[in-house]
Amino acid sequence: MPTRPVKQLIRNQTILTATADMPVAAAAAAMREARVGAIMIVEGRRLVGIFTERDALYRVLAAGKSPKLTRLGDVMTVNPTTVSADMPFGHALHIMYERSFRHVPVVEDGVPVGMVSARDALGPEMEQFEAELKEREHIEEILG
Repeated sequence: MPTRPVKQLIRNQTILTATADMPVAAAAAAMREARVGAIMIVEGRRLVGIFTERDALYRVLAAGKSPKLTRLGDVMTVNPTTVSADMPFGHALHIMYERSFRHVPVVEDGVPVGMVSARDALGPEMEQFEAELKEREHIEEILG
């Protein structure tokens, strides 16, 4: 299980937040622009909810609601499960697996500081895969 701390994954992250009164369409546009699958909903600076691409599909589109008229506060997950930056990433993965989440907010004293996702698990493994491909290409060039 990955033991690297969550803070390593989020150290260069720009977090994406919104207020509960933001329309879903605006949140979806912000998520697309930031290339992320979830947005954290804050009241003041404190985390109060999360809205994900899955919420957009199930709670808005499949429910026949208008993305322009529906507010995040009406379709977000309230008081989401969170992790701290000092926890091992494996703990966050376990939470995602057990609860069928793809995203877990990272908070310190109730204030969002980042977001981890199931996709983050591909980091080292993807790097290793790419390195192996380059090595194979190099060997093929030598053997000609």
